[in-house]
Amino acid sequence: MATELADVGVVACGALARHVSDVARDRRWTVRVYPLPPLLHNRPQRIAPEVDAELTRVRPWHDRLFVAYAECGTGGALEEVLTRHGVQRLPGSHCYDVFAGVQRIAGLLTEEPGTYFLTDYLLRSFARSVVVELGLDRFPELREDYFGNYRRVVWLAQDAGDGDLVGSARAAAAILGLPLTIIDVGVGGLAAALMPLRSGGGC
Repeated sequence: MATELADVGVVACGALARHVSDVARDRRWTVRVYPLPPLLHNRPQRIAPEVDAELTRVRPWHDRLFVAYAECGTGGALEEVLTRHGVQRLPGSHCYDVFAGVQRIAGLLTEEPGTYFLTDYLLRSFARSVVVELGLDRFPELREDYFGNYRRVVWLAQDAGDGDLVGSARAAAAILGLPLTIIDVGVGGLAAALMPLRSGGGC
């Protein structure tokens, strides 16, 4: 029964699931989060089918559903799934828009088009999701092929005060051979985007 679990079920990108849960807990929203594998971001053509299947699976258990993905490179496929299910998603093209805001991201890219963005999750998983997935551990010479047109790394920090993450950000920038800029964005943008999760809000 939906009332035994949570008012709202959230199908979430694995890279955002922890933050979504924290925001919901801090605001005492009755939410259950269903994370999908974060490495789907490396294969965006699989995101829409995976979201579709998970929405279908969990629908009987909840009064309302929400999807904690932005567009994420699905080429409109995710929007088609959400329209069919009658479900909302996070705004923007990607999670960077969600954390920092569309205008701010656009400004950063106008300032330097060759910007490679990182979030706290990407820093925690950098060795797996970037180094291993791109084969840089086996073929470090590929770094120039992948990152030769980038000019800086920008860490959009949810927790800029975490010393371990600061160290990870510096290490990631060093691996990519790029200078690092840290911007403390927190989770305010994500919290605002999750306002439909409030009891009684539409999803």
